[in-house]
Amino acid sequence: MEQHLFSGSLVVTGGGTGGHYFPAVALAEGARERWPDRPIAFVGARRGIEARLLPQSPWPHLLLDVEGFVGRSPLATARAAWKLALARHQLKRLWRQHRPWAVIGTGGYGAAPALLAARALGIPFFLHESNAHPGQLVRRLAAAAAGVWCGMDAVRGHLPGARCVLAGTPVRSVFLRAFSPSAELQPPYRLLVVGGSGGARALNAAVLAMAPELLERFPQWDLLHQAGPELFQALAGTALHPRHRMVPFLDGMDRELEAASLVLSRSGASTCAELKACGRPALMVPMPGSAGNHQVMNAQAMVAEGRAALVLQGPGLDRELPAEAARLMAQPGIRAGMARPEPNRAVALCLEDLAGHLGC
Repeated sequence: MEQHLFSGSLVVTGGGTGGHYFPAVALAEGARERWPDRPIAFVGARRGIEARLLPQSPWPHLLLDVEGFVGRSPLATARAAWKLALARHQLKRLWRQHRPWAVIGTGGYGAAPALLAARALGIPFFLHESNAHPGQLVRRLAAAAAGVWCGMDAVRGHLPGARCVLAGTPVRSVFLRAFSPSAELQPPYRLLVVGGSGGARALNAAVLAMAPELLERFPQWDLLHQAGPELFQALAGTALHPRHRMVPFLDGMDRELEAASLVLSRSGASTCAELKACGRPALMVPMPGSAGNHQVMNAQAMVAEGRAALVLQGPGLDRELPAEAARLMAQPGIRAGMARPEPNRAVALCLEDLAGHLGC
């Protein structure tokens, strides 16, 4: 292990999916600007999005051999519990000699070892929960945390005994800039499909089915489709419409959103926060079965604010999704009404709370 990573450092941990990883990066970026002399290090898992992106980043990091618990067989769950215990023990042993300043966790199984080690050693730790319904890790640790930074006010009711601060969902620094108005976009207009960093099987299938007819109906539009690495590999060589481009993963999401006239996506809290920051209209298909049905709640909140349309994933998805996409693509006035950028202050609010608690 890289011992020098942790002495006096701010440890940021969270990953598995972009919904956990990107808020962690946003908070690290904000901390680096606020405390330029404070070392910052990431802890994550050897699988998931952080395993792919951290080695390409400037952030010092440690990746641990841990796995998720949700939806696993009894044998796999037992193996995951054993790996978590080992990783927690490794960090405890290391941090007794090379003690971090504080730990920030944004959720996901990759955050568990660092947060559990911090609790055991009395290191101040803070949690960020983006969704209306907290994840299992946040529920377990909230009462012991120095603070829980909430993306939505509704999460407070699920965390009795915790010191909750309503902050919103952090977005990376690239989303804090001014974005060009969507009304200035010129043909070819772009439908951007983002199913999440890992892709989304049902959403991808519906997009593949509807794309040829939709693009023929709207010759001034093209389609950029983040399919996720697995589907992209499975479909390598598949014939697509000439204006349908599929990629496994999109870097520079701020630029891709800025170029989009309509975004078709899931409704994770990070996605919603980024869409609001850049002011782009969305057609949302919430992931069914998300904890506490939080993706549906997120999408409904976006609809209530007049920022998005909603199609639920179900037996009628192949019929309802192309119909709603066509409605929005055909009506620039409706899209313009959804396109309202909103400044995001979540990073500042979270770090102000940390600074107040630690007296710095």
